[in-house]
Amino acid sequence: MIKVAVDAFGGDYAPEQIVEGALQAAEFDGIGVILTGNEARLRSLINGKPGSDRIEIVHAPEVIQMDEAAEAVRTKTESSLVKAAQLVKEGHAGALVSAGSTGATMAASVLTIRRIKGVERPAITSLMPTRTGVALIVDVGANVDCKPSQLVQFAQMGSIYAENVLRVHRPRVGLLNIGHEPSKGNSVVREVYPLLREQDASLNFIGNIEGRDISRGDCDVVVCDGFVGNVVLKFAEGLADALFGMMKEEFTSSIPATLGALLLKPGLRRIKKKVDYTEYGGAPLLGVNGMVIIAHGGSNAKAICNAIRVAKQGAQQNIVQGIAERMAT
Repeated sequence: MIKVAVDAFGGDYAPEQIVEGALQAAEFDGIGVILTGNEARLRSLINGKPGSDRIEIVHAPEVIQMDEAAEAVRTKTESSLVKAAQLVKEGHAGALVSAGSTGATMAASVLTIRRIKGVERPAITSLMPTRTGVALIVDVGANVDCKPSQLVQFAQMGSIYAENVLRVHRPRVGLLNIGHEPSKGNSVVREVYPLLREQDASLNFIGNIEGRDISRGDCDVVVCDGFVGNVVLKFAEGLADALFGMMKEEFTSSIPATLGALLLKPGLRRIKKKVDYTEYGGAPLLGVNGMVIIAHGGSNAKAICNAIRVAKQGAQQNIVQGIAERMAT
């Protein structure tokens, strides 16, 4: 059984939605959940509910708020987030899930769980739906300025995750740029291109890709610095919301449009599911010495359940070991 440490007081809807998601996840085979936070409050939320027998509680009297800086990790050592990270460091849990502050979760992971030897900087990844499946974007906000060697490591870590968790054979890796030619882009991107080409033995690098290539499904792993990746991610989220909003307005504008919408409803529901972040659970933080999933701050029970499921899957597939072995070569 893989035990997942969950920061029960991290997120906009903590602890109720976090606990509900943990209870749902605990019913899956092979998953054990350790909730960290105020013990009395947590016991009142889980007692007598299905799955409660597979949930442990570790008392943590402090909470790092969503608007607190990463420095809070150093001052609030008894917080639910730090306690959860300590469980992973000490081997009591195989993975960490938090919907709390992204900066604080990163800080807790780096300071407590520590980086994998050889990794220069951990990277936050995100899954983006495409016409053919999903693409893994690395990085989406952890590192706004990157050295070429760090982008090469992002490609390596993303490829390992895509192959072992997403089950993509020899994932296609693309370098996000403003054109396909090797001469395009800023100085960092131009320098990275030949370095990725040199990794042919262990990396299926297909060259530069443009933003429009992502949604077409032209590659499985998209490599970029955190500034660009975060802009791409937030733009995609906003575009999806805008498109569904416009469709709703059009489909309710007249009786014929409404009737047409009823016919299209099954297909639209499937499309909405593909772009729903709750289906993916959260963003894996690659490069630290433990499986860490950073969930959306607004995560509901479904999102937390899926985050725990993905965390367990990553731990089970030995992603950390795979990255450590790649960094050692």
